[in-house]
Amino acid sequence: MMIDHVSIGVRDIARARAFYDAVLQPIGYSCLSSSETSLGYGKESVGFWISGSTSPVPADPHSGLHFCFIGQTRKSVDSFYKAAMAHGGSDNGKPGLRADYGASYYAAFVIDPDGYRIEAYCDKAA
Repeated sequence: MMIDHVSIGVRDIARARAFYDAVLQPIGYSCLSSSETSLGYGKESVGFWISGSTSPVPADPHSGLHFCFIGQTRKSVDSFYKAAMAHGGSDNGKPGLRADYGASYYAAFVIDPDGYRIEAYCDKAA
């Protein structure tokens, strides 16, 4: 992987934890670092940081910014999407094949409670 980690700012760290604990668990990630002002998610090391902020980046659906997490199976991508819908996220693309990205590119797109666009994908055949 080319990037070591990314960080985002959120207004409500507790709300972000409830959301990201739920949506990242099905695709194999967990909170590896936690404090009152920050969270760090990953498998073996933190790759996705969330920090409390009084001025996070404003949500902009046309900015092109989104974060993509790797799921191990299509079922895990489905579970990611269901968890997002149940924990304050909104739909930005239901789970399914995206043939224009690749023959076996299976992905789901959601918007988190702070307006960040996130994706889970699996590039394995069914």
